[in-house]
Amino acid sequence: MGIFAGIDCGAKHTKTVLVKDGKILGKGKGITGFDLKKAAKKSLEAALNAAGIRREEVGRIAGTGSGVDMLTIADLKVDPRDAMAGAARHAFPGVRTVIDVGAEEGRAARLDEHGTPVDFVVNERCAAGAGIFIETMARILGVSMEETGRLFFESGQKIPLNAQCVVFAESEVVGLIHAGTPRSDIIRAVFEAMAGRIASMTRRIGVLPEVMMIGGVAYNPGLVQALKHELKMETIRIPDAPEFGAAVGAAVFAAGKRVSE
Repeated sequence: MGIFAGIDCGAKHTKTVLVKDGKILGKGKGITGFDLKKAAKKSLEAALNAAGIRREEVGRIAGTGSGVDMLTIADLKVDPRDAMAGAARHAFPGVRTVIDVGAEEGRAARLDEHGTPVDFVVNERCAAGAGIFIETMARILGVSMEETGRLFFESGQKIPLNAQCVVFAESEVVGLIHAGTPRSDIIRAVFEAMAGRIASMTRRIGVLPEVMMIGGVAYNPGLVQALKHELKMETIRIPDAPEFGAAVGAAVFAAGKRVSE
């Protein structure tokens, strides 16, 4: 087996992972920005530097993500559902439901007992179910993304957030601030509203245990806890470096692809 690369070109960040024999050798990440080809090249270079290997040592490069069509550096394109399935096979082979929530969209895939995707859903029209929702609310509340996770667990009361989009939710949160509502309770309301949207999306394909979550949002323990409660799950599997989940899945797909295919 050689070395394979997976590049996930997302709306906010482009991530690259290098894999050999099922082990991650190096990771690289950068802002996607306007020039997607440049972002992919830089993230690959960062991963190569982290692994201490040369570009010539890399075999196939697989691309995935919203900007995949611009990844001319990739030898093949990987459908998001296949990247999610690859991420599950790499981290937790028993997973049957994969949830991927990035900066601007969320998606979910249901896998069969062999880890093959059999159903898929994507929510790209509602930012209230993606990472930008947390970022916007954190900015309004004057706290960091890391602080939101801690504040969630300090909440003392449940407050419903009724708005169905980021713009109206922003106005609603400002109203709560003016009413003297504690930040922790507002954060809880934000996370519970977001978890409700993610859970609703996932239920459209059927939620089967075990469940795994990837994407940058999976770093936030408050949101993960809210989602566990919404899905009535005791555990949601989170791999190491969940932000690189789709990139790992793409690399796994590249490694398993026959040359003749």
